[in-house]
Amino acid sequence: MRVVIADDHRLILDGIRRALEAGGGFDIVGETQSGTQVLPLVARTQPDLVVLDLRMPNMDGLACLDEIRRRYPDVKVVMLSASTSQDLIETALRRGASAYILKTVDPTDLPSTLREALSGNVFSTTGIGESDEPTGAKAAGLTEREITILKLLAHGRSNEEIARELWVAQQTVKFHLTNIYRKLGVKNRTEATRYAYQQGLVESPLYDAD
Repeated sequence: MRVVIADDHRLILDGIRRALEAGGGFDIVGETQSGTQVLPLVARTQPDLVVLDLRMPNMDGLACLDEIRRRYPDVKVVMLSASTSQDLIETALRRGASAYILKTVDPTDLPSTLREALSGNVFSTTGIGESDEPTGAKAAGLTEREITILKLLAHGRSNEEIARELWVAQQTVKFHLTNIYRKLGVKNRTEATRYAYQQGLVESPLYDAD
């Protein structure tokens, strides 16, 4: 996968490069710290994917995203940001980003997320703080995204409804559900829902936390 990285912080650029080199299968064909250099770099290197900071000097990330989608529709764009604003997340995805990743992401998760984005599965990161989540969910090793999907599952959402609400592909929802079931040691939606109620992720009169 040919990748261009754009971020105004050198440390972030270096961190992304190291994470992708460790993940294997990525060729970093260009880096820039300036928004105005993104499009010339894309034109020169013809990447498969651009990892793009939301807040760039001279030309912000959303403006770069719009131009990339207009001029190079086959190039995937993943937005990278410290902002957890749901409005920004939805705006970026609506304007054509294949993913929205928080800068707090575990570097070891970055390569797999980018591969999913390139294959057509859409991700977004909601930025739910771990401190707000019940101990049971954290103890089970669930990620922020898995906790969000588990909550929606417990509220009776179908895979299609979850995908639509989170701006992701149904295949991505199935992928996360498989991981959720494995981590919780359950076999199906009903058992996962019971777990969610027992751990206080959602309130229900149907289950007791016994």
